[in-house]
Amino acid sequence: MIGRHNEIADLERLYQSDKSEFVVVYGRRRVGKTFLIREVLGDRLTFYTTGLANADKKKQIYSFCSAMAQTFNSTFQPEKDWLSVFFQLSKEIQQLPTDNATGKKVIFFDEMPWMHTRKSDFLTGIEWFWNAWASARKDILLIVCGSATNWITNNLLKNRGGLYNRLTDRIFLSPFTLKECEEYYIEKGISISRKEQLDAYMIFGGVPYYLSLLKKEFSLAQNVDELCFAKNGKLKYEYNELYRSIFSNPDYHIKVIETLEHKSKGMNRLEIIQAIKKTEGGSLTRVLDELEQCGFIRSYRGFKKKERSKMYQLTDFFSLFYFKFMKNQENADEAYWTHIINTPTYNTWSGYAFEQVCFAHISQIKKKLGISGILTNTLSWNSVSSEHVAQIDMIIERADKVINICEIKFASEPYSISKSYDMELRHKMATFREETKTRKTLHLTMITPFGLHRNAYAGIVQSEATMDDLFIS
Repeated sequence: MIGRHNEIADLERLYQSDKSEFVVVYGRRRVGKTFLIREVLGDRLTFYTTGLANADKKKQIYSFCSAMAQTFNSTFQPEKDWLSVFFQLSKEIQQLPTDNATGKKVIFFDEMPWMHTRKSDFLTGIEWFWNAWASARKDILLIVCGSATNWITNNLLKNRGGLYNRLTDRIFLSPFTLKECEEYYIEKGISISRKEQLDAYMIFGGVPYYLSLLKKEFSLAQNVDELCFAKNGKLKYEYNELYRSIFSNPDYHIKVIETLEHKSKGMNRLEIIQAIKKTEGGSLTRVLDELEQCGFIRSYRGFKKKERSKMYQLTDFFSLFYFKFMKNQENADEAYWTHIINTPTYNTWSGYAFEQVCFAHISQIKKKLGISGILTNTLSWNSVSSEHVAQIDMIIERADKVINICEIKFASEPYSISKSYDMELRHKMATFREETKTRKTLHLTMITPFGLHRNAYAGIVQSEATMDDLFIS
């Protein structure tokens, strides 16, 4: 098992607890939720079943009852409604030994959002199963799982009905960090430099399933061509499946994603409304919240800006890669990626993608800067003056009265600060202090893959972080 140390410890703690537990494991598609549970609790599973994609209530119940018959070696009897299904499950479990030495009865419902079909009484059934039966015992570990993070949030985490405040724990599974990806490559025998690992992260993020498709006998460029641009590439149509597998009615979500794609620095709520030509309402708030919960976008505030000035930015690595290179490339050369590397289009994308890698590794940057134990807030800033155009992509505001002004530059060699860039940096720092009226100490921090070239202008930088620092565990 690569990484997931906290999640493994949580599952073991829940298994060993002295009361029944109801836990949800959630996260984006392909992140390894089912794999985690099977690896940690596989030989201790009492009952496992999974929802069926695009199946109606009758087929969902048929599948569930079939799993019960196989698991408990009982007579197959498809029920007509979910209350009857869960009552039958409780009867089957009651017939199992109750000796404490056998540990908890682990019940795992995978892809549970698919079970909740239109006009289904599924939630009523799960409410009865937990509230009237399982919670009264001490030996049940009920684990529910699904990629439809919005369904998980709305029906379990924010439930205001019979499941209100009934979950005893929740585990959100994030994509791998760079360090965890490196551990994965080593485990799989894939020989790949850290620079190539960084490039792979900018394309695939830390999604384990995508990494599992890489062939160790291929270079990274060959892998990308085969997966994304070959006629039958396994990820050629991943974007089309990604959002539709997570959201039951994804058209509005996709529209927002495709709108944000055009503005690399993000858009505020009003700009999004104007771009997609929809009137303001609660539905946009819901869609933005759901996209952020699933990790596809991030919201952020500018320095000293109020909550209502929040910006929304597309941050999903694969979606960004798709829009830049894969969209409208159905008939592209099957060696497209190999040929486009180091072109201006590639360089523009890599600069922005590297910036998103840095935002995904804020804790590693803080460790490098020696400020892990200091309360911080990560923000951005844009000048409001028409005369002094300036922008800072990452600001780390610290509780010790220091602000790290972070400049993020992607380069394939040590970055050299030129005379003109030195003047730009000084102008940017001066404009920031003048407009914000801050009295805090400003530290200029450079974040580049291979560090700074030590020339006459490097002295302006107080601290730096490199690609290797992003691999800190």
